[in-house]
Formats: sequence, structure tokens, C-alpha cells
Amino acid sequence: MTRFDWPGLMRAGLLGLRLRPEQFWALTPAELLMMLGHGQGPAPMGRARLDQLARAFPDSCERSET
Repeated sequence: MTRFDWPGLMRAGLLGLRLRPEQFWALTPAELLMMLGHGQGPAPMGRARLDQLARAFPDSCERSET
């Protein structure tokens, strides 16, 4: 079971989001994390994209002379 950083979440909710205590405690942890931006951003690279990059840029044993 994952433990929540309640002091950190309370600071983020009450100070960062400026929620009133009753608003903060009415939220589910999932709602609070969503409001804080958790889960936003690009999706991680999938296997198909990794395979595509490996074909485009194959590893080479040759060393270039510089």
C-alpha cells in the first residue's frame, strides 16, 4: 500500500491551490492529485517506438576516428 505525504499534500492544497480546509478534505486523493497536475505530460515511450528508433539508429561496433 502506498502512503500519502499528507503534510505535503496539505501544503499543496491549502497554500498552492488555495483550497479551504473543508474543500481540501472533501476531495478524494485522486481528485487532489489531478488538480495538482499528477499524470500530465507525454506518455512514456512504448515498445513499438523503441523498435522504430532502434531500426533508424542501429548500434554500431565501429568507432569513428576524430
